[in-house]
Amino acid sequence: MNGSIENHQLSLLDEFILMLLDEESGYFYQISAHKMNCAIIGAVLAELSLFSRIDTDVESLILLDPTETGNPSLDLILKEIVDEPDHHNAQYWIEKLIKHAETITDLTLENLLDLGILEHHQGDFWTVAPGKLYADAEIDDDDGSIGQFIRTRIGKDIFSDDIPHPRDIIIICLIETCDVFPLMFKLDKKAEERIELICRMDLIGRSMADAVAENINNPLLTSSQISKKIPRVSLHRLLLNPHTRTGNLPALFADLTKQYGPVFEIAPPFSKPNIFISGPEINRWVRRHGRKYLTSKSYFDDFEKVYGAVGILPSLDGADHFRYRKTMTPAYSRGRLEEQLDVVYSKARGYMANWKVGESYPARDLCRKMINAQMSPLSMNIDSQDIMDDIIAYKERALSTHLLNILPKFMLKTPGMKRRAKAIDTLIGRVQSVHTAAQRAGCPRNFVDDLLNLHENYPMLMPESNLSFALSAVVLASMYLGDGFSFALYAMASQSELYEKIRSEADALFSDGDPAGEDFTPANMEITDRFIDECLRMYPIVPMSMRDVVNTFTVEGYEIPQGARINIAQTAPHYMEDSFPDPFSFDIDRYLPPRNEHKNPGYAPYGLGPHTCLGARWMTLHMAVNLLIIAHYFTLRIHPEDYKLGITSFPSMKPNKKLEFHVAEQKRELPV
Repeated sequence: MNGSIENHQLSLLDEFILMLLDEESGYFYQISAHKMNCAIIGAVLAELSLFSRIDTDVESLILLDPTETGNPSLDLILKEIVDEPDHHNAQYWIEKLIKHAETITDLTLENLLDLGILEHHQGDFWTVAPGKLYADAEIDDDDGSIGQFIRTRIGKDIFSDDIPHPRDIIIICLIETCDVFPLMFKLDKKAEERIELICRMDLIGRSMADAVAENINNPLLTSSQISKKIPRVSLHRLLLNPHTRTGNLPALFADLTKQYGPVFEIAPPFSKPNIFISGPEINRWVRRHGRKYLTSKSYFDDFEKVYGAVGILPSLDGADHFRYRKTMTPAYSRGRLEEQLDVVYSKARGYMANWKVGESYPARDLCRKMINAQMSPLSMNIDSQDIMDDIIAYKERALSTHLLNILPKFMLKTPGMKRRAKAIDTLIGRVQSVHTAAQRAGCPRNFVDDLLNLHENYPMLMPESNLSFALSAVVLASMYLGDGFSFALYAMASQSELYEKIRSEADALFSDGDPAGEDFTPANMEITDRFIDECLRMYPIVPMSMRDVVNTFTVEGYEIPQGARINIAQTAPHYMEDSFPDPFSFDIDRYLPPRNEHKNPGYAPYGLGPHTCLGARWMTLHMAVNLLIIAHYFTLRIHPEDYKLGITSFPSMKPNKKLEFHVAEQKRELPV
């Protein structure tokens, strides 16, 4: 079988990756990283052998033809073999080449995405695209890969007596070494014996499977012999750090990472030490491997009980988490916001109509209320301005007492907090009063529609007990987006040159009336987009995330034991020179080519991996629209004039209460 790999619809490597993909969870079956990486390299070597670039058996691997295949993943490995003067066996090569396995996995996923076979979902989830579960092409005698979808083919190989295609034999051999067939098929004794028989049919498949198994079983490769001792941060150094006083947690974590390394402990007085992990390589590890070792469920247990809920979105993992996100994606999408921008414009102008030139307004309150004036009508078809402060105060106290543990639990049961908790019941009552079938007929779909649909179709995934938390989350989203908006408005109001550039884009967009969703293109808001990217870097609202360790893992040479609770400081690289040169400088040119600094693993304003903020694209557009509409109508200034940014860090980052915005000028009249 000579020639270019391009002659084939899918490579053996493509099909092997597809076999490992679990459609239920949106990611690979839970195979150890080392085991999967060994098998990936085995698949590459087997494919090179099929295309006569190498010859391999149990004893040796020999280069036959150095000609490139046209497949970047295969050619990456082929080059290393070409450059090696001595002959070695397959086990040697798997051990040597395993460093490339993750790159090869990424390249393969991107190729399958480009072919339209896979779909990528926010949070690094992957699924087979609709209509691609089965190929339309006829089976080719020379290449079984263009027949029915790979898993169907492999199933037929296992549950029939037909002789499998050589490619399928290799895939079966490699899958067997990963020990995931029981997760893919319901196997009886006959099927298990059939798999064993198939694995003896082909020399290439058998030799690769044996070589992979040898590397998997080698304890020197699967774990670190010596784990580094986790350093402990001196409380004296922590308190003296200038970023502790200003509340800039990302900058603080960046300093601690430089001084102590990517894994360190902080021991508060009278408390157990807290483990922190941070840095760009940590971010890369969490994105790729975190879901195998970390969970968010257990530390949310007490917080859920406050709301009478169980299994809220932040606490879900695995298949339920993916199903929830996939079902609710439209509710959080940028497209949903684009369809209802008329509501955004109307409510924003209505809110700004109360501003008076010469007056100053508290920044935090102004921004939260401006966003909530839009979010509650958009998402729930109600107004919640009068109860917003109570819902937010109750949620922040619940986080501080039952999640962060920085306040005693009785602080949530004070008379004031009990009064604020009633605002949630008021919110639910308002939603119920307007969300009847007759009142919703002909209305644009909103968040509540999607939430109730989830409850109807998956009642255990969205039980009735969770609805109060889920609905109050809309108001809480106004808080998070509002606080991010207040940082962005501060950055715009304190930099007159950027203010004018954003105003120029706003004036162009609004020159012929209100822009439609499709008008907010990268070309039309090029400055505004980069400005927001930089605001998200310098002022991330959620600078870290907490997780519990369910499986012991080693990262950067440090072993983190099962049962530990860790803090992932994903935004620490935002202030690290290696990721963002001159990190304390506000520089929107970072996001222009060739710099493209936001494309490195250190950029994580919306979190990492499966728990990346589902509404990130909505929030970015919503913030941009509000910045543009303010710039179009008003000039705001910082008040007091000598104000230096101070940050309140807990339970999330926001400007402190001293910041106000002064309405210096109204550029044009607001439409009635």
